[in-house]
Amino acid sequence: MKEILNERQYRCYLGKTAISLGRGGLTKVARLSGASVNTVRKGIAEVKEPPSGIEKMQIRRTGGGRKSASKKYPNIEQAIEEIIDGKTYGDPEKVIHWTTQSLMSIAEKLRTGYGIEVSHTVVAGELRKMGYSKQLNQKMLQVGKAHPDRNAQFEYINRTAKEYLSEGEPVLSIDCKKKENLGNFKNNGHEYCHKKSPRKVLDHDFLIKELGSVAPYGVYDVDKNIGFVNLGLSHDTAEFAVNSIMQWWLHIGKETYPHAKRIYINCDGGGSNGSRLHLWKAQIAKFAEATGLEVHVSHFPPGTSKWNKIEHRLFCYISKTWAGQPLVDIETVIDLIGSTTTKQGLKVKCVLDTNDYPTGIKVSNDDFSRIDMERIGPFHDWNYIIRGFKKP
Repeated sequence: MKEILNERQYRCYLGKTAISLGRGGLTKVARLSGASVNTVRKGIAEVKEPPSGIEKMQIRRTGGGRKSASKKYPNIEQAIEEIIDGKTYGDPEKVIHWTTQSLMSIAEKLRTGYGIEVSHTVVAGELRKMGYSKQLNQKMLQVGKAHPDRNAQFEYINRTAKEYLSEGEPVLSIDCKKKENLGNFKNNGHEYCHKKSPRKVLDHDFLIKELGSVAPYGVYDVDKNIGFVNLGLSHDTAEFAVNSIMQWWLHIGKETYPHAKRIYINCDGGGSNGSRLHLWKAQIAKFAEATGLEVHVSHFPPGTSKWNKIEHRLFCYISKTWAGQPLVDIETVIDLIGSTTTKQGLKVKCVLDTNDYPTGIKVSNDDFSRIDMERIGPFHDWNYIIRGFKKP
């Protein structure tokens, strides 16, 4: 009978037989069938009180069976993310990433560091849900040797960020996404259209002067998972970069962190927020003066910009949101950026910056010497605190 009945039918068969045998029937049926006493007892209960509704069609009760790892350990995704953070590879513009750590290694670290007892196969399933996969090799390694102080700087950034987060102070990851030309141009990706009716776009990608281009400067709040994009129409300069941070403070930061005394900024070592750029530091000093905040800045070592949090926590999802959709005008760009969300609860606000940011502005040595700047950390060129300007 067991071979031709499902679980519920077999339980009911055992229960019906036990009832028909009368006193001692439960034990006899369990011994003869090899089923557990509990299974026969459940069969008796189901015969006496048959299920109704949707459970009548189910083999097992609602909620029955082994609990999934995510239900048993609600923090498993966060734990895996922490274990592989910094050890993942991939184009930051892609949502799919991959890790160099083995499944066995991750499972062991989950057990010893987080008290999460799962097998390597469960880890594999969780990684797939989180967007990780096995990948072929890609040419993405930097040319030449990695900077000798690279790992030490990452450890310093990690320690400092944890300190700020534990005290409820904002930790920001900033960068400028690549410029995008406005117009009915092809945008990589796919969108749903009627069969054999793809969107028609221009057959060239040359800049249309009347429409121009936009520079999305992003500010990502690491703790709150909130992104802010200042959409510039001019050049990507240090003045534009710091004004983007100011706009974040005015639109989001001041309300989110009403008691903040300082902020911690992580950014690349080059571009408009370069570690050697005097104008960047002078503008940060103006920001500190205007807000009363102490600004702690750490730059990533050369060749490591893809590990900037904003790349794989904000920019890649913006690219996914507008994939396949031409950025025909400014309003479209603002709407698409503002509608970017993730299952992890990412929220994004986008504002338009119509200011003109001329290039070639220099900061004199005298003006630079007035900046109240303290170089700190193991590498003074990459880590410093700016409090404003020195008093005369």
